[in-house]
Amino acid sequence: MHDTTVLLIELGTVILGLGLVGRFAGRIGLSPIPLYLLGGLAFGSGGIFPLTASEEFIEVGAEIGVILLLLLLGLEYSASELVGSLKTQYPSGIVDFTLNAVPGALAALLLGWGPVAAVALAGVTWISSSGVIAKVLTDLGRLGNRETPVILGVLVIEDLSMAVYLPLLTALVAGLGLAGTSVAMLIAIGTVGIVLFFALRYGRVISRAVSSDTPEMLLLVVLGLTLLIAGIAQKLQVSAAVGAFLVGIALSGETAENARSLLSPLRDLFAAVFFVFFGLSTVPSDIPPVLVPALLLAAVTSVSKIFTGWYAARRAGVGVPGRLRAGGALVARGEFSIVIAGLATSADPRIGPLATAYVLILVIVGPLAARWTEPVVRRANALRRRHAAPAPAPAPAPAEADPDPDPAPAEAGSGTGSGAPLRNLRTDTES
Repeated sequence: MHDTTVLLIELGTVILGLGLVGRFAGRIGLSPIPLYLLGGLAFGSGGIFPLTASEEFIEVGAEIGVILLLLLLGLEYSASELVGSLKTQYPSGIVDFTLNAVPGALAALLLGWGPVAAVALAGVTWISSSGVIAKVLTDLGRLGNRETPVILGVLVIEDLSMAVYLPLLTALVAGLGLAGTSVAMLIAIGTVGIVLFFALRYGRVISRAVSSDTPEMLLLVVLGLTLLIAGIAQKLQVSAAVGAFLVGIALSGETAENARSLLSPLRDLFAAVFFVFFGLSTVPSDIPPVLVPALLLAAVTSVSKIFTGWYAARRAGVGVPGRLRAGGALVARGEFSIVIAGLATSADPRIGPLATAYVLILVIVGPLAARWTEPVVRRANALRRRHAAPAPAPAPAPAEADPDPDPAPAEAGSGTGSGAPLRNLRTDTES
């Protein structure tokens, strides 16, 4: 009875604290993810007030949080949208992977962490945060902008790539070797292909079979089916998160919309628990030694994400300001970087502190980059052109015999000198 009482008190404190910091984050226009991570650091091993009774319960809740994150992500897309994005955006996806995954892999190798850590850290730096980016675009009123479909296309490619990447990482962490990893990859690719095929051909049939007029029955069926498939996927070394993602893809239409509205509050709750658990499993004293590498990695991959957005938007014929906005919007990292790091910490515990510091930096910098990348570059270009422009010729001195000189030449000269940068700036804005 005493253990149950302590468990309830700890859980109540954690959930209430999550609600309060979430409200505070909303007031200041910040994603709550960094505050959840900081809360976990404060109440974990080596923190201010370590939790003991509720740690196992929070660990299970964290697993459910990952599953719900991927399920809701799958519900956002139909199979046709995924296939269409794959056909049109794959060059941008290749550039995205090359520019953003390679720095993470190189950083792990330079730190001497080995190949498994390199694969894990590559994923941490590669995948942008769909949740943070979607909220930022909504808050900035950019959902109707021309570059927004490009941003979403890049995110779709990243999310679909998770269905192959996570099984690869899971197999490497489990130490399955080359043969076992190859089998896991074949199973993952084959499963994704089969699910996409059936979702395209028989998506309506599957959705009708799952659908229910009663919200309670729909919630139970979808959640139960998702947990079952996730467990089977975990048993096959494919990753429980991928199984949940594939369930979301298989559902479409009204069934997917109803399931999304029912499961979104649960997703938000357990996702918050997941971030807290990741903070709990990280010792705060381990973060300062990796803070400098995290800052350097954040700086490099922020620039590389901006180039990714620039390239993807240029392929779509978007003008220069839209390209910059697309790049800035992709900078944020968040939930999936933590999911990847959580999988890899069992193989190399050093990944956790670095990933925590990295996400804390970019989940704050990301929204700022989305807001300020385009105007900062535009003003910098305007200043550069203004300094590079030749100085206006001085107006000729009036003759001494003319007591009332004509001011027209002086006005024309000053207009020529200051007008060129303004015209250039206007051209940049309209392109």
